[in-house]
This record gives sequence, C-alpha cells and structure tokens, in this order.
Amino acid sequence: MKHAALCKQLGHQFAQPALLQRALTHRSYSVAHNERLEFLGDSVLNCAIAKYLYQTYQDVPEGDLSRLRSNLVNQQALATLAQRLGLGELLLLGEGEVKSAGARRPSILADALEAVFGAILMDADFATAEKVVLGLYVPFISGIDLQNLGKDAKTQLQEYLQGRRLALPKYSVIEIKGEAHAQTFEVECEIEKLKIKARGEGHSRRVAEQVAAEAAYKRIPK
Repeated sequence: MKHAALCKQLGHQFAQPALLQRALTHRSYSVAHNERLEFLGDSVLNCAIAKYLYQTYQDVPEGDLSRLRSNLVNQQALATLAQRLGLGELLLLGEGEVKSAGARRPSILADALEAVFGAILMDADFATAEKVVLGLYVPFISGIDLQNLGKDAKTQLQEYLQGRRLALPKYSVIEIKGEAHAQTFEVECEIEKLKIKARGEGHSRRVAEQVAAEAAYKRIPK
C-alpha cells in the first residue's frame, strides 16, 4: 500500500500494480526498469497536452502552440510535477544513484513521471491516461504565464519595451573577475527612459546579461 497516496493524487487505482512498480524503477536498480514505459508516456503526454492547448486556445497559431507544448512537457516542468507528487521518495534506485541523490535529479524524476503516464495507459486506456495528465497539468498551467513561457529574460524585457515604444535596454560590462579559464562577468542593464539600472553576474557575458535583464524587468512598475 506504499503507493496508495500516489494513486490518490493521480486519481487512478492500478488494476496491475506491477506496472506502477516498474514505472518507478530506475535502470540502475533492475533490468526490469521504466524506460519502455517512459517511451509510451512521452507520447501520451505530448498528445494530451497538444489536444488540450488546441481546444483551449483556439486563436493561438500553430507556432505558438508548439512553443507552449514544448515548454510544458520539458524536463523542468515534469520534474516540478514529480516533486509535488513526492515521486522521488518512491523511486527504486541503485546504490550509486542513491548516494548521488538521484531521487532529486530532475532527469530521473521527469523520466519516472512519463513512465507513470505510460503505465496508466497500459493499465487502462488513453482516455484514462489523458485524464490523469490533465489533472496534474491544468492547475499547473493556470499558475504560470503562458505568454512568456519559454522566453528568456532579455526577450521578455525587449518585447515589453517594444510594446510600449520605448528604447531597448543598454548592456554594459562593469567588471570581469577571475582567471581567464574561470571568469565572472558583471553586467549592468540600463533602461534610460524608466531610470532603471540593474546588475547581474555570470560565468559568461551572455548569462550575466540574462540575470541583469531579469532584475531590470522585475523593477518595472506593472
């Protein structure tokens, strides 16, 4: 009954509990691991989310729907949902993965959740698996900004300023610290018209600019 709480959260009781057990088994633990179920679950997830977006956002063009879908079914989103389900505590991992905190690794969590979707498909049918996927994703989608999902900070800031006919921000390198092989860049992002200056650091100029852009965007009065 150790999976009872998980099944309750998923809204599905397995007629074949062995399928769920396999979905939670990493390849480091057994040859009877979850990768084939993950293959199924990936297809279930993509189809379910594509159908939901198609039906829900009827005025959104195909390119934007594709962007939304890809950012909803990526590793980060899956790992976040897996953590909310407490999936890491139920995973069967080999000794090496246990020692290296594999139960918290986003790639392992994401793969396991996809495997769970695949297990539900095999235990029941597509409609049931789709219902479970949407039961997890619809509340998740309602809590995020779909318009900016998948856009980096510099792009968001640029689009915001362009939409208000304001000049684009200026990025300046303030300081470069460290040896050549391990440098840290400090960059300033200035939005002159709004009198906003924000700084960011990173191991490359590009990363530092992204951090600075995010900080500047947060300072804009909304």
